[in-house]
This record gives sequence, structure tokens and C-alpha cells, in this order.
Amino acid sequence: MKIVILGNGVSGITAARHIRKLSDHPITVVSDESDYFFSRTALMYVYMGHMRPKDLKPYEDWFWGKNRINLVRARVQHIDFESKKMHTSDGAVIEYDKLVLATGSQSNKFGWPGQDLQGVRGLYHWQDLEEMEKFSAGLQRAVIVGGGLIGIEMAEMFHARHIPVTFLVREKSFWDVVLPAEESQMINRHIREHGIDLRLETELQEILPDENGRCRAVVTKSGEEIPCGYVGLTVGVSPNIGFLKNTALETNRGILVDEFLQTNQPNVFAVGDCAEMRAPKPGRRPVEAVWYTGRMMGETVAKTICGSKTVYDPGIWFNSAKFLDIEYQVYGDVRAQLPDNQSTIYWEHPSGKKSIRLNFDKNSGVISGFNLMGVRYRHEVCEKWLRESTPIETVLKHLGMANFDPEFYEQHESELVAVYNRQTGKNLVMQQMRGLRGVVQFLNTD
Repeated sequence: MKIVILGNGVSGITAARHIRKLSDHPITVVSDESDYFFSRTALMYVYMGHMRPKDLKPYEDWFWGKNRINLVRARVQHIDFESKKMHTSDGAVIEYDKLVLATGSQSNKFGWPGQDLQGVRGLYHWQDLEEMEKFSAGLQRAVIVGGGLIGIEMAEMFHARHIPVTFLVREKSFWDVVLPAEESQMINRHIREHGIDLRLETELQEILPDENGRCRAVVTKSGEEIPCGYVGLTVGVSPNIGFLKNTALETNRGILVDEFLQTNQPNVFAVGDCAEMRAPKPGRRPVEAVWYTGRMMGETVAKTICGSKTVYDPGIWFNSAKFLDIEYQVYGDVRAQLPDNQSTIYWEHPSGKKSIRLNFDKNSGVISGFNLMGVRYRHEVCEKWLRESTPIETVLKHLGMANFDPEFYEQHESELVAVYNRQTGKNLVMQQMRGLRGVVQFLNTD
């Protein structure tokens, strides 16, 4: 049985690795982006000088031959699902018995004049990093459009090279479609404290060219012209499925898949950023362009392909990121606007660079979400509390167990308990953390 995987990102490569662990089937991975799988989330660290390009490869070059995974560098232009053949731009034909589509994401563009000029790119592909590097020498100013996680990464990259950055964010506050108001305001302050020119409620109108077809300025919808030599388009990503539209494959925003990651075409699966769940699990979105979900999908589809049909279950929502120097973690249900059925406890450090938020159900008192800025909590502990519908007061009594900041870091869980006591008029007392042994015992208790 010939298994072909289109895309060499984390979802496709995880599928290949686990198929090889479970079988001896021939495996071919096709990609036009790079010769080898690389860590996409670490692209920024190459530009910042913390890593070398070769450090982005999680596996040595000999790994693929040793594991009998055939790598093909090619661009697929058309797939004939009936004959099970892929046609590449150089005229080659690749046949398959089972196909895994792992085509990833592409940076969004919204038809701005000048969006295809030289020096205008997103930050997703290896070629995007190369473009940034090419235009950085002598760069006087960069403009970034869009206030999400990729935008803040790109701002940090330019800032690390002392290149002035203007940051255009359409919303009233940074990432306020995801972050609650207090956390969003914290990031606004933090961005500006780093000397980045943050422009809230500001939208891009057009990008102006110079005589060589390179960007020279942006114009905002208010009519302001901002000179720049590079424009980062970071207004989100969308599934990279343009070449699959108008085929027999059913698509919506992404490639539609069932709970087994199966498409409407026999023996064709989709995983990672390009996949859209027909019926997502409660608390999950149909398309989730997140590294860990791609990895989980890859492992799940490998089991199904190799004969052990397995339902994809990503579990409880979590995510983590970094806003310049502030680490961010979220577990469970924490929305920008608090739902009517939830209450919240929020504590913020006087420095304005740390915060802890716990959301819980108003009626039952069950914990529903954790939102953390500049404080680290154990994934396993938070997930267990959420999975077991733990009462908020039980969580608060043992909250120190979740903290896994390094030794000698100041811990603030008792201050959050004090906030709860002020809000409720109660006198809840937090128990002392029982050490790592106690955490292990807790995690092993049903």
C-alpha cells in the first residue's frame, strides 16, 4: 500500500513517523517549501540570531533514509482523486493508495493595493523568513499589519535588530478578540514600553511602490502615509487549499473531515491547519491552526491508516505564546467577553506584567478556565481540574500545586485567593503546596 503525504509540516511528518512505527508500507512525503521538515514555530529565532537554520531541523538528514521515508521536493498542481494520481508542476505523476493532505496555512490577504509588492510578506513559510532577511539590511522602518500572535513575533524580530516598527491594529486593543480586557491592556502597555509604535484602531488602506516595485510606504484609512521598507501582513492565516477548490473534494474554509479525519473521498485524509472538522468537539473550533493539534492529528490518522480506526479527540482547549517578555497560557474556556453564566477572579501584579484569571460557572461553581500572564501553571494539573469539573474553592485551596515557576520565583496564588475572599466575603485559606511528590500523587488519583 503506497501512502503519500502532501506537506512536510508537523502534522504530515508526525503522520509519517507513526505510520512507519506501525507498518512497513512505502511512505512518500511531498513538499515544495523545503527539503526537510523544520520547526516552523522557531523561525523567529533564526532571524534573531539565537539559532542557526540547521538547528530548526528536529531530525538529522540521515533519519529519513534510515526510516524509509521518501522525501520529494515538488509542487502539486492537481489531484485526480478518481485515478489516485497527483500531478506536479514539472509534469511528474505521483500515485497513491492512501493520501494524507497536510498542506498547512497561508497568510491572509484582503485585496489591498500593493499587497504583492516586493518586501510585503506574512510570516509562515521558510520563504517568508528569507524575504525578511533579504530586505532587512539598511531597513529604516517596518510596518506590521494585524495584531495577532504572528504580528507580535514579527515585531519582536525587527525590534531585536533595532529596526523601528509601526504596528497597525484594527481593534481597540491588542488581540481583544481573544484576550479579556485587562490582559489585552497589559499587552498594549508592554508593546509600547519596548518602543514599538502601536497604532490601535488603525487600518491599512494601501501599500505604495517605489520605482523598482518595492514597497516604500503604507497609507492608513485615515490618510496618513507612513514611510517603510518592509510590510508584514499578519492578519491571520487560512487553510492552504486553493488548488483543491472546484474538485471532487468537499471543502469549506478548510478540507472537511469527519471524526476519523477522513474526507469525502475514499482513502483521502486531511490533518493540521488545512483540516476543518465537520462536527468539532465541545469547546473546540472547526479549524485550529495550532502546533499541538497538528501533531495530535498526525498521530491519530496514522493509527487509522494502519488499521486501528481512531477518533480524533484534542481534549480540553489550551494554548501558549509569548508577547515579547510576557509568557501566556490558557486552559479551558476563557473568552474576550465573559459569558453570562460565568464568573471570574482576576489578580494583576503591581508591575503590570503578571496576572492570573480563573473563570468558573456561576451556578455550579465548577472551574471553567485559567488565563495566565507571566506565570506558569502545570498543564496536567489544570487539565485534571477542568476534566473533573472541580469546584472553584477546591481549586483555590490547592492552587499552589499548579504553579511550576522556577525555584525562588515569587508565587502569587495566595493573592488570588484574597481577591476571591473580597469578592465573596468568605475566608478561604489556601493549603500549602505538597511538593512534586504531592503533585504526582494528585495526578495519579482518579
